[in-house]
Amino acid sequence: MTEPSTVDAASVAERLARRYPPPLVRRRTKVVLVVAATAVAMTWLVWAALLHATPAVSGDVAGFDVVSDTSIKVTMTVQRDDPSQPATCRLLAQSTDFQPVAESSVPVAASAYKVVDVPVTLTTLRRATSVTVRSCSTG
Repeated sequence: MTEPSTVDAASVAERLARRYPPPLVRRRTKVVLVVAATAVAMTWLVWAALLHATPAVSGDVAGFDVVSDTSIKVTMTVQRDDPSQPATCRLLAQSTDFQPVAESSVPVAASAYKVVDVPVTLTTLRRATSVTVRSCSTG
C-alpha cells in the first residue's frame, strides 16, 4: 500500500505564483483608464451631435399643387443660419409608383430673413403626386 503524498501549502502556492504571475497593470489602473476613455468618448459624442444637430441651411415642402399631368407648383420653405448667404436646394417630384418624374436645383437668393418661402414650378414627365426636398447647401 502506498502512502498519500503530502504536499505542503507553501510549495503549492510558490508553484502557482510562478505559473500565474501577477498582472503587469493593476485592476484599479485599468478601471481608471476605461473610465477616462469613456468620458473622453462621451464628450466628443455630445460635441459632435450638438455641432451637426442643425444644418446651415434646410428646406421643406410647405405645399404643392398639381396643375396638370406635366406641371406642379411647389412652395418650398428654406431656413438658414446666415440669411445673407445664397443657397441651393434640390427638389424631387415622384409619381404614384415612386418613380422620379422631375428633379431640379432651385437657387435661393440671399435675403434679410432667416426663413423664406420660395415658389417653384416644375415641369414633369408625367403626373406627379409628391414632392420632396432632397438636399440644401449654401453657396
